[in-house]
Amino acid sequence: MATIKLTKQMFLDQIFDYTKEKEWKYKDNVPAIIDFYADWCGPCKMVAPILEELSEKYAGKLKIYKLDTEVERELAAVFGIRSIPSILFIPVEGRPMMQVGALPKSVLIDVIEKELLKDNKEEEKKDEAKAETENTEATDKKDNATEETKNEESEKPEEVQK
Repeated sequence: MATIKLTKQMFLDQIFDYTKEKEWKYKDNVPAIIDFYADWCGPCKMVAPILEELSEKYAGKLKIYKLDTEVERELAAVFGIRSIPSILFIPVEGRPMMQVGALPKSVLIDVIEKELLKDNKEEEKKDEAKAETENTEATDKKDNATEETKNEESEKPEEVQK
């Protein structure tokens, strides 16, 4: 999934309607990143291909939006954007986090993994533990059944030879 060009109306509909709400309440069920940029910004141009790559890597798990501060001046003002690039990290639960500057790919991945997808990682660990428990139980049942069969066979009287 490629990065998504964000407009004010999309922001109000899909992320947070600051015209009606006072307290931050993210509307989506997957975390997001908003890249506040401008076409003339050199560092923004360096971050853009990294964000495109990450949008593909985390497709379905994370949305990455691009907001042109020259076009969407009101949104840039709402967030107090004074330097670009500025990157807003939005977890599903909790407050968003703003970072100013062109972040290296490794830092972006670190924030995505540790802050935005941490709930997904915990769910994956739970799923893995559950699958392991189910596998262990199935193996135990199989071992018990084999043991019972052996016990039944040893309890049978031996045939008398003629």
